[in-house]
Amino acid sequence: MILDRGHRKWLWFTVVTLLGSTVLYVLYVTNTPGGPRGGSGPGLAFGIAGTAFIYFAALLGLRKKIPHVRIGRSATWMKGHLWLGALSFPLILFHGGFAWGGPLTSVLMTLFVIVFVTGIYGLALQHILPRMMMRSLKSETVYEQIDHVCEQLLNEATQLIEGSTGSQKAAVPKTKREGRIQGRVVESRAAVDVKEDEGPDRAPLKRLLEEHLQDYFRPKPDRRAALVEPQTRATLFEGLRTALAPELHGVTRDLQALCEQRAELEVQRRMHHWLHGWLFVHVPLSYAMVFLTAVHAVAALYY
Repeated sequence: MILDRGHRKWLWFTVVTLLGSTVLYVLYVTNTPGGPRGGSGPGLAFGIAGTAFIYFAALLGLRKKIPHVRIGRSATWMKGHLWLGALSFPLILFHGGFAWGGPLTSVLMTLFVIVFVTGIYGLALQHILPRMMMRSLKSETVYEQIDHVCEQLLNEATQLIEGSTGSQKAAVPKTKREGRIQGRVVESRAAVDVKEDEGPDRAPLKRLLEEHLQDYFRPKPDRRAALVEPQTRATLFEGLRTALAPELHGVTRDLQALCEQRAELEVQRRMHHWLHGWLFVHVPLSYAMVFLTAVHAVAALYY
């Protein structure tokens, strides 16, 4: 989620609520001889408010699972998840008087800190990575299609090497007209011209395909492969051009461009993992925290 002008009202609500809660907490602490306690009236009020915000933020996951049920706009739910979730953290600290208490409360607060930090981390990534992708990538591919695009790039590279893309002159079919002079088979001049038109040697390109390209264009190439490093990739193609006839230099440039596209796909895949990987920590720990919050509330009421 990108913070824009649409968040202004939520920002003001959060700031005003936080400032008001802080003033109330200071008054509560200064007028409580025994110090703040979670079971006191103000402590319970902070706890109930913070828990309500936590559960509202957690309901976003349920809202995404039932998109056909239109209860408010998705953008509103996302903004509430962000700002109310952030506001719940200081309210819960006010509830406990900044003390973590017993084992259950300590585990709960540890989860809360991790969820809060990963949420801030994810928000920062959503602001930074998309801009980096726009600057560093010439084109963007749908993440689910990256493996398929890699296969297409390999097929295109293979066609370039075999000379079947139409960019190179097609080989002339080998046909012979034979005649007999004094019992000898004589090859016509047309057949000799065919041999001369077979084109330059493509053996270095075929070795490149077998030794490097087939592995590099796989969905998950070996990071130690020669073509992975940009400098090594440039050096390899420069050496390849010196080993090939000038007629094939265009093919090497096209192959190098395909390798650059493959490198961009890998950068995009890596950024996608960064952009969404934090959710594998944030989401399950959020549900664990919600469950333990309910356990904590029941335990506080009965014990």
